[in-house]
Amino acid sequence: MAKLINIGFGNMVNTDKIVGIISSDSAPAKRMISRGKEQEILIDATQGRRTKSVIFAENHQIILSALQPETLAGRFNSGTQEAAAENDES
Repeated sequence: MAKLINIGFGNMVNTDKIVGIISSDSAPAKRMISRGKEQEILIDATQGRRTKSVIFAENHQIILSALQPETLAGRFNSGTQEAAAENDES
């Protein structure tokens, strides 16, 4: 069953589709953001705030978030731990 994580400001992403989460500070991340804009595969979920995380999805979508990668990883990991606990109970 698909789980959603909040990536900031009420925006949600399906955890089953996330390939990776990186910081937006590196030059390669900035290049990927530029290419995403050019190819129209970029989703900006920052609500006008500074981009701190770049989320890569299975369908080649690039999602920008104003939350730190560590924050998103914590939310992702707590969601997978909850799912594992639910499976253990079954």
